[in-house]
Amino acid sequence: MRHVDFSPLYRSTVGFDRLFGMLDTLAQPEGGQTYPPYNIERTGDDSYRISMAVAGFGDEDISIEAHRNVLIVKGEKNAEQKSEGELLYRGIAARSFERRFQLADHVEVTGANLENGLLHIDLTRNIPEEMKPRRIPIASAKETKEIEARTH
Repeated sequence: MRHVDFSPLYRSTVGFDRLFGMLDTLAQPEGGQTYPPYNIERTGDDSYRISMAVAGFGDEDISIEAHRNVLIVKGEKNAEQKSEGELLYRGIAARSFERRFQLADHVEVTGANLENGLLHIDLTRNIPEEMKPRRIPIASAKETKEIEARTH
């Protein structure tokens, strides 16, 4: 495992503390947490989708919370399902989980649905008009003014 030292950048930048903290946490995995597996895909210019494999969980077992720049997905089985026979091998995980996703500024959750064991969470980036790039017109210097010296 490699650790990146951001201290030289702290000395020469202002206001990027959150970014460097996020890079630090991304460089260190979450204790090898791999459950449940997920995909993040770009579905448009400003839209994204997180798909999580949550087989065995129903919509009542999953909670999704969106805080400022953090999306938290939790899954917890309420009651163990009893089967009619004796369980010889458990290969389908039904353990609780919590996944956190760091969201960029102005990214909002627009919806979520559970379909065929996959939880799909749709996200959209809505940049305010005043923050979007705008074209600044350049005035040409067609009109020149001459300064005349008046003599009395």
